[in-house]
Formats: sequence, C-alpha cells, structure tokens
Amino acid sequence: MTRLSHIDKEGRVRMVDVTDKRATERTARAQAVVRMSPETFDLLRDGKVPKGNVLETARIAGIMAAKQTAGLIPMCHPLNITHVRIDFSLLPEDPAVRIESLVRIVHQTGVEMEALTAAAVAGLTIYDMCKAMDKAMVISDVMLLEKTGGKSGTFRRREG
Repeated sequence: MTRLSHIDKEGRVRMVDVTDKRATERTARAQAVVRMSPETFDLLRDGKVPKGNVLETARIAGIMAAKQTAGLIPMCHPLNITHVRIDFSLLPEDPAVRIESLVRIVHQTGVEMEALTAAAVAGLTIYDMCKAMDKAMVISDVMLLEKTGGKSGTFRRREG
C-alpha cells in the first residue's frame, strides 16, 4: 500500500513538511455551478435580488475563503497567496451561474484546495443571498480544472 503523505510512520495524522521543497510558481483553477429557477436567475441577472449585488458579494466571499482555507481544512498550510480571481458565467439555458476561481502563489505547496474552497464558498454565498426566493437551488460540479507547478507538474481536466 502506498504511504499517505498526511500519515506518519506511527499512523498519526500530520501536516506534510514542505520545508525542503523548492518554492515555485503554482496556480490552480476550480469551478462550482449553482443551478436555480428561471425566476431566480432572472432576478440575479437583472440585479434585482433584494439582498443586493449577489455576484460581487460572492466574488468577495470567494476571495476571502481562499485566504482562509488553512483555517477550514485541517492539514492545509497557511499560505501567503499572491492572487485570487473569481469569475462568473451566466448560463440562462440551465439556468445557472458557473463560478471559476483562479489562485496563484510562489511557494513550496500548491493551491488546489484554496481554489476549490473559493469556488465552493462563492456558490454558497449565491445560495445564501437567493435562498429566500429559491430554496431548491443546487450547488454542484465543484472540481479542480487545472493546476500548474510543483513536483507533479501540470494537470488539466479533460472535457466530459
């Protein structure tokens, strides 16, 4: 069996020691999708959700979440992230909002969890701001799209 990096020789959970790893530029892109009723989508698109600007609030929440990932996911390293971007695509045919996060750093460890957390929390924020109108919204398709840098190199999700 392959030894897991978050388990020591005695079977105890541990944070991976990255002290001896070389700092390199690393990026990660992730997504989440929030599906909603056509009525809710129209209100969101038209900026008429009573709680305010949903997408800008979700953008701020996603950025904040990326910076707080180490406080949420037990074995994540606290990181000095150099860039976070949150973008939204409105998908009227679904109807849905697709969230894409991009996180960048120069460090000894990657930022996949930060990108995933950013996309997920942005989706949760959309839900929170629209739940009074649509409790049946679904947050789905939270996934890593791409990561670059580090020992394992580049990963790009294949379509389909």
